[in-house]
Amino acid sequence: MPRRVCSYFLLSFLFLFGCGPESKMAILSGTVTIDGQPAETGSISFIPVDGMTQTAGASIENGKFTSEVPIGESKVEIRVPKVVGKQKLYDTPDSPEQEIMAEVLPAKYNEATELRFTADKGKNEKNFELSTK
Repeated sequence: MPRRVCSYFLLSFLFLFGCGPESKMAILSGTVTIDGQPAETGSISFIPVDGMTQTAGASIENGKFTSEVPIGESKVEIRVPKVVGKQKLYDTPDSPEQEIMAEVLPAKYNEATELRFTADKGKNEKNFELSTK
């Protein structure tokens, strides 16, 4: 009887964890450069064009990113903010200040993105060379 119970648990474990549906995500790493220079900081998002698969994204640091992305074609949105000023939080002389941020990149790379990427199973690599012009 114990052997039968062990076999049952082993088969259940394999079914639940080893025989489940295949992953619909891939690994993507790459770089983001702007006018030939690495983007210091920012974010990158992957929005599947099928509208059914989950979206994904990652931070960009020193021009590099790594993310799990959905397999198939995605729209890519890249945002790179910069500080353009400061403003007081309150109308008082000793008010703390808050940084004012603005987007470095044109809308064709984020709000109205023209960027696309098609991920295959496994590991992928993609470098985005962008221009502010």
